[in-house]
Amino acid sequence: MELMVPLNTQDKSPLYEQIYRYIKKEIREGRITAGSRLPSTRILAQNLKVSRSTTQMAYDQLLAEGYAEAFPCRGYFVCKIDELVEVRQTAAAAPETRKREESACEVDFSPRGIDLDRFPFNIWRKISRNTLVDDNKAMFGAGDPQGEWNFRSAIGDYLHSARGVECSPEQILVGAGSEYLLLLLSQLLGRDRKIAMENPTYAQAYRVLTAQGHPVAPVEMDRRGMKVEKLEQSGAQAAYVMPSHQYPTGVVMPVKRRQELLGWAYGKPGRYLIEDDYDSEFRYRGKPVPALQGMDRGGRVIYLGTFSKSIAPAIRVGFMVLPQELLEVYRERAGFYSCTVSRIDQDILYQFITQGHYERHLNRMRAVYKGKHDALLAGLRPLERAFSITGEYAGLHVLLTHKGGMEEAKLVRRAQEAGVKVYGISGSFIHPEHNVYPSTVMLGYANLREEEIEKGCRLLGQAWLGRA
Repeated sequence: MELMVPLNTQDKSPLYEQIYRYIKKEIREGRITAGSRLPSTRILAQNLKVSRSTTQMAYDQLLAEGYAEAFPCRGYFVCKIDELVEVRQTAAAAPETRKREESACEVDFSPRGIDLDRFPFNIWRKISRNTLVDDNKAMFGAGDPQGEWNFRSAIGDYLHSARGVECSPEQILVGAGSEYLLLLLSQLLGRDRKIAMENPTYAQAYRVLTAQGHPVAPVEMDRRGMKVEKLEQSGAQAAYVMPSHQYPTGVVMPVKRRQELLGWAYGKPGRYLIEDDYDSEFRYRGKPVPALQGMDRGGRVIYLGTFSKSIAPAIRVGFMVLPQELLEVYRERAGFYSCTVSRIDQDILYQFITQGHYERHLNRMRAVYKGKHDALLAGLRPLERAFSITGEYAGLHVLLTHKGGMEEAKLVRRAQEAGVKVYGISGSFIHPEHNVYPSTVMLGYANLREEEIEKGCRLLGQAWLGRA
């Protein structure tokens, strides 16, 4: 069978979803009959001029919903659908649907997205199958509370080679994302401990820490990062910092400021620096700056990282490196907690890392994001007379600040009217009155194609400069 699926590049839905929807409709309406053999993912990808991972994702969805079934060495076949149930949109949900449609935009410069079109689905699927092929019962047990030793060893080896982190596997804790790890860390530090945070900062971390009862002290920044003299004045016993690529400002903290922060931590007993190294893998100018933890010789840096930006957010696997002193506290206060990441997921990631797939994926994604980064800066060039651009040396977003002082809300509104979604920086300030960037918006580019980036920049030019 040959399928000619009409793909619409102007459609906001992903290509795999368009393919899936089309085949599903053909099956339900009887134009593709039960028992028919579908073309292979490779042949369909060739015919439609898309990647094979795109057609595989479409078929996976058809398999999951029961519209097709796969037979080894034979291929994909259409199921009989007499008893299939289609879930339809109810009338009660219609207003919400209309609301989503009204708020739809042509280009969304979200700073949270990543490029999932390049996700190595075939490799991930193969490793997943291999993990369960032998009915390994041990995989379904509780496992090590800190995470499996082999997996922690692989993480430690990667952190040492790529980020200069000095640690042993026993210092590493594996958990389901950074929020869980912050909750655990709160218990180790004690909830009465005052924590300083860069201002502006990562709002989710602020919400987690305040929800645990920590007094939080916002500390001003300059172009080198958190001001150490202000940190000293805050009276905090710990400081949450993002030295490799501060969110949302994009500041990359120089070595001298890092040394000053370490000096503060060494100044009094019980002080700690919480280093969130959330997207250090992506840097576009100069050599990567090693992690702050690798400079620490006094056991005062707590290192946090995840695979959310480098692989995919849905994996929900993070890790924390504790200093020896806090490791003893962990064993005493929280060592009885079970690990929140399944042994199956840990084993898949372990194989993904140790077989070299992670390194190859990172190298590929650096090149992909560099291309998008360059396309964004080229597209924003006509706006440079009215805007200053910062944070462009690392990470997956940049900042635009209007030189004439146009208010953030007005910038966002004008962009939205032109069909583009941009994000104000004001929501990242701990207290709104502290906002020192009243005319600044964020533009993320990771989940956009280069042609979408170029289109978005043109529309922003029309919205903000009145360009034709």
